[in-house]
Amino acid sequence: MSTCIALGKSEDGCHNFIKVLIKRNDDTLFICGTDAFSPSCRNYKMDTLEIEGEEIKGRGKCPYNPKDSNVALFAGGYLYSGTTSDIRSTEPLIFRSLGDTPNLRTDKHNSQWLKEPNFIHVVDYGNYMYFFFREVAIEACDTGQLIVSRVARICKNDMGGNTAFLDELWTSFLKARLNCFVPSILNFYFNELQAVTDVVHINGHDVVFATFTTSEHSIPGSAVCAYDMLELDKVFSGRFKEQLSPFSIWTPVPGDQVPTPRPVSCAGSEPLEEYTSSNDFPDDILNFMKDYHLMDEGISSTESQPWFLRTKAKYQLTKIAVDVSAGPKENWIVVFLGSQTGMLLKVMDTSGENAFLSNSVFLEEMNVYNPEKCQYNGQHEKTIVNMRLDKPSGALYVAFRHCIIKVPLGRCDLHGKCKKACIASRDPYCGWVQESEECKYLAPGDGHEFEQDIEHGNVNDMDGC
Repeated sequence: MSTCIALGKSEDGCHNFIKVLIKRNDDTLFICGTDAFSPSCRNYKMDTLEIEGEEIKGRGKCPYNPKDSNVALFAGGYLYSGTTSDIRSTEPLIFRSLGDTPNLRTDKHNSQWLKEPNFIHVVDYGNYMYFFFREVAIEACDTGQLIVSRVARICKNDMGGNTAFLDELWTSFLKARLNCFVPSILNFYFNELQAVTDVVHINGHDVVFATFTTSEHSIPGSAVCAYDMLELDKVFSGRFKEQLSPFSIWTPVPGDQVPTPRPVSCAGSEPLEEYTSSNDFPDDILNFMKDYHLMDEGISSTESQPWFLRTKAKYQLTKIAVDVSAGPKENWIVVFLGSQTGMLLKVMDTSGENAFLSNSVFLEEMNVYNPEKCQYNGQHEKTIVNMRLDKPSGALYVAFRHCIIKVPLGRCDLHGKCKKACIASRDPYCGWVQESEECKYLAPGDGHEFEQDIEHGNVNDMDGC
């Protein structure tokens, strides 16, 4: 710690903050900490938490500064990470390491690859890894620093370039803007990505949900947008974007300037199926890949508008968890949204079979922050920092900085013996059980005979309570 303080870092920042805790495989946990601005990693046995093997240097896998954002995920035996790789937090990178092939990364000398990114999530899907983040827009025309949301895609079989071009760098790195806005003459944007789910399967579509907030100096508010993975890949197959001079606007790259076969695809796949490795790509393709990373088109959300939104300061949504099989028949979609003020929102999709994520219904709002359990040294940090569903126990675990709160998926006991309130709640997790005459939580496959009206919550013929 003394060395860390001598470098001018605060004593609070010179502890060991755990920034990576993920499964390496079914038997091993991989954990990295900042270790007083000298990051390091270790493997631990899953069942006993005993240390396995030697300590691993954490550079590129874990940030030096505990305040820096980072993401990490093992896929195919490799660690994929997005973080900063220097003590000053000025060298962001997307990095692949701990495998049998040479490490690969983004170019630290070219800010067009990454410009002050804040990493949010990483997803393993098909032949690609997808990194979700927000960053300063290199294509912005004004002099201010516009923050935009991005998704970057890289091939899992990328082996880097050759000694002339992209040596030990990605040859398949592409990024595109994630659009989440209310359509209008000017379009009202929610620019700043806050959280992303893993890929979920809904009505034949593979989808991610994401929460966004408005920019700092805009009208406060948040939105939830959903993105079809096929639509992401369509944009990555589209036109590239370029800036011809430092003072010109960004424009689409003319088709005749793009090499043939088309670059930034995976080796062995169309249109680069004749190459077994990216090391073998022709120099003109690698040279193009070195300079062109931004796609011209942005990625639109489903229905081209937010699935759910709120425009009050207390609804600055930070985290998201989704249950695509809610209710005893597992046929409803429920989304849980965490905020900066300790509020938890529960929202349901009621689109039905003829539409796709086009209609959301707000179910309830809960203040889940517990001041007795969560305060630390008299301080109350109410921002929800993580959430995890536990379907077998019927619970949602909500993490604050200094505590974890267990929240039932359905708070059915609040309706007690009132049938009208139970039915009116439209909560897929709750149903009126005639046998016991009470509102009860209904687990998947529940054998009780129950009543619900999830679509309408019609209680016109029921007596009040």
